[in-house]
Amino acid sequence: MHGRTGRHKILFFCGLAYTLCLFSILGISVDMKNGKGAEELGRLKEAADYVDASVVEEPSKIALTFDDGPNAQCTGRLLDGLKKRGVKATFFLIGMNAEDNPDLVKRLYDEGHLIGNHTYHHVDITKKSNEEARKEIEETDRVISAITGEHVAYMRPPFGVWQKNLELEMDVMPVMWSVDPLDWTTENTDEIVNKVVTETEENDIILLHDCYESSVDAALRIVDILQKKGFEFVTVDELIIE
Repeated sequence: MHGRTGRHKILFFCGLAYTLCLFSILGISVDMKNGKGAEELGRLKEAADYVDASVVEEPSKIALTFDDGPNAQCTGRLLDGLKKRGVKATFFLIGMNAEDNPDLVKRLYDEGHLIGNHTYHHVDITKKSNEEARKEIEETDRVISAITGEHVAYMRPPFGVWQKNLELEMDVMPVMWSVDPLDWTTENTDEIVNKVVTETEENDIILLHDCYESSVDAALRIVDILQKKGFEFVTVDELIIE
């Protein structure tokens, strides 16, 4: 999920190759004979420092996710804001809401956001029989795939509780979260924003909801702040498959 080690190796070898090329251009050779070693090592250090300053690490990736939509009053405004900022997010849709708002589902798909399953009725599937739980997931998949033409591969179980056996029986992967500002408990956007921007680190998955005006306001402010800090927003599949 992290992949930082691989990126560091790539950056190291790119930097090494660049250094060797630079040495060749500058005519640097490490010759310790004839008292020239100290001078040449000094030039080598200057070149290495230049390479170190010129090799920039990839930005830290994080994922912004939204549950309980699509919402006729809020989701469209959120999509406008994300599009303006060039951000892709992940939306875990309630099946009956998707059925009521097919145009928003289509827009989510067309604009490159990842769509996930959040059950048809927003139920705690651990309190349902296996058959009822499968029906909640399959019915939502049916609604969404009828609009997008694609099977919904990712699932966020309501309340964060999951039946492990369903993962073995069904072609769906559960996705949880690592940063939760509990935005559904407050309309104070400052509180939501502060909690997220102070806690978020590389590879974090942020949980918000696109059915509250305050959450939409907070989400767009969060994007603005974290982008300035150098974070890159990606869909959750990009974090999971690394």
